[in-house]
Amino acid sequence: MKRINMFHGDSQAALHLLAAMGSFCLICAQLAPAFAAVNETMKTPLAPAVFLFGDSIVDAGNNNDLETIFKCDFPPYGKDFWNNIPTGRFSNGKVPGDFIASILGVKETVPAYLSQKLGDEDLLTGVSFASGSTGYDPITSIVASVISMPDQLKLFSEYKERVKVVAGEERMNSIISEGVFVVCAGSNDIANTYFTTTFRQPHYDIPSYVNLLVNSASDFIQKLHRLGARKIGFVGLPPIGCLPFEITMAGELERKCDEVRNQASVLYNSKISAEIRRLAANFRGTKLVYLDIYTVLLDIIQRPSSFGFEVSDKGCCGTGVFEASMLCNSKSLLCPDDTKYVFWDSFHPTETAYKVIIEKVLQKYIKYLI
Repeated sequence: MKRINMFHGDSQAALHLLAAMGSFCLICAQLAPAFAAVNETMKTPLAPAVFLFGDSIVDAGNNNDLETIFKCDFPPYGKDFWNNIPTGRFSNGKVPGDFIASILGVKETVPAYLSQKLGDEDLLTGVSFASGSTGYDPITSIVASVISMPDQLKLFSEYKERVKVVAGEERMNSIISEGVFVVCAGSNDIANTYFTTTFRQPHYDIPSYVNLLVNSASDFIQKLHRLGARKIGFVGLPPIGCLPFEITMAGELERKCDEVRNQASVLYNSKISAEIRRLAANFRGTKLVYLDIYTVLLDIIQRPSSFGFEVSDKGCCGTGVFEASMLCNSKSLLCPDDTKYVFWDSFHPTETAYKVIIEKVLQKYIKYLI
């Protein structure tokens, strides 16, 4: 049988091929650990559980059975969720807590703690205690007629007792100490209590009101830490002056972001991030991280086409300039393609926008939390 020489007739080509094969093998060897790490991450969750505290950004349906007008357990909310079900999430689909849990490999969605469908297994991998329209200012919750932030801590204490019964104290302690906690609130305080209802304006200028919020937020974090949380991501404020409803309230006819409201967000973020650093230095064995969402959301709003969006100054629901909660309902007209909109209603981003935001935020901060 005649032996075939693959290099016959072109020794120069043979040398190039050998070099290329060598480079390819070297690249494979270099990438192998990375692929192995990704594969291992997919098999093993980066945390045993995810816990959410705060307002409508991370509410998974806790407001459904509360006495408040701030609900969204009706269409068109949830139109892009599994089976088109309106779960009480303030969006057309998933919200930040769901994406965080998914990226960490914990589960695809984080259920509401007050849900009547909550099972024992749901408890073990984390829940959302968040309630739409709450805030750090006690007046914010009173205006909305919903539970306040301190009550969410009481619910968490109750949760711990339930898990202790289900899985034992040792596992409960492990879930809490290794679980990831995300705190996301404050937008309602600035947007609604201060600027819209103006209940606080006669008594506080913006800097003094920001100080009130920072003190309350710091107190919340310290209480959460005393209850066992050791991996805490604290979410700052978004550019509130760019929320469609706030643009409308500020009277911006050209639909530009309101700088006064944005400056309030910037001031709060500056002060709370400094407080987070101070607390982190005092909390031994704790990962306490400030999560900046202001920068990424402002970038998306100012350069929507760079992220695949077309509209960033109006919501998809209704006119998009003031509808939210009960004003966004089954009779509301919807935009033809919500994936092209940054905002779903006049306050809350679309599922697509949330996904972009969370992926960018975790890409930057996950190494400090896990």
